[in-house]
Amino acid sequence: MVTEEIQEYKRREDALILAHYYVPDEVQALADFVGDSYYLAKVAAKAKKRTVVFCGVRFMGESAKILNPESRVLLPAAEADCPMAHMASAAQIAELRANVRDLAVVCYVNSDASLKALSDVCVTSSNAVKIVSALPNRNILFIPDKNLGAFVRAQVPGKNFYFSGGYCPVHVRVAAEEVGALKRAHPAAAVLAHPECEEEVRALADFVGSTAQLIDVARDNSFGEYIVCTEPGVLYQMRQTCAGKRFYAAAPVCEDMKKITPERVLACLKEGCGEVTLPAGLAERARRPLARMLEIGG
Repeated sequence: MVTEEIQEYKRREDALILAHYYVPDEVQALADFVGDSYYLAKVAAKAKKRTVVFCGVRFMGESAKILNPESRVLLPAAEADCPMAHMASAAQIAELRANVRDLAVVCYVNSDASLKALSDVCVTSSNAVKIVSALPNRNILFIPDKNLGAFVRAQVPGKNFYFSGGYCPVHVRVAAEEVGALKRAHPAAAVLAHPECEEEVRALADFVGSTAQLIDVARDNSFGEYIVCTEPGVLYQMRQTCAGKRFYAAAPVCEDMKKITPERVLACLKEGCGEVTLPAGLAERARRPLARMLEIGG
């Protein structure tokens, strides 16, 4: 019944539903597009709908609004936030800009609009290595995630990195000991890890990449079993695209992502609640590094 009502209100409100891989299975199932932050940012930028319902945390809805200011962007759970999105400060950025020559501020898209607005370019876990490699600057301030930043640094020799010290509270709880125990229990399984994991977890992985890249590897690789070191919402898509393969979750759930339910999707469509609004000046400043990401990222 809820799904049918959602379809009716989608037509009525000329709406497009986007869902991140980490939201509950039943929300992914009803979405028009499911993907990681980079993919959904590209979809949002090109959306020609009057309304975009973004099933994700707040920074994702902000990015959609910044890239597509003509559409109304609704968040089914407006209170769902990402702690990492705030783990850098204007003071940190200003201090390094004043004291480090040839500096580029590279902002992970998992950040709020105020941090994006202070940055030179945004990146996601799927394109960060490509974009940082393409920058002419020798010095990189990578905000806010230190783990993704360290992963990029290892792939881009010759550049000097600074970090704000932020982290994903979900991925840092993936324990190397737990991954090792799962590997002993399932010795034929390959280990897939997100770069937001700590270095000791990444070192155990057979492949490190974004959620979309992990899905692709699981689909295309010959392994029949996988230990997955990222938010377990991704297992829905893995099971959809990898029939007959087995997956073992090594990460806890993101409670903020799980606040998004079909009932809340319906409520925001019916009531117009959870609308994302941003001051015009802030939105324009944040748009530039996002647009540069799409330009360099291809």
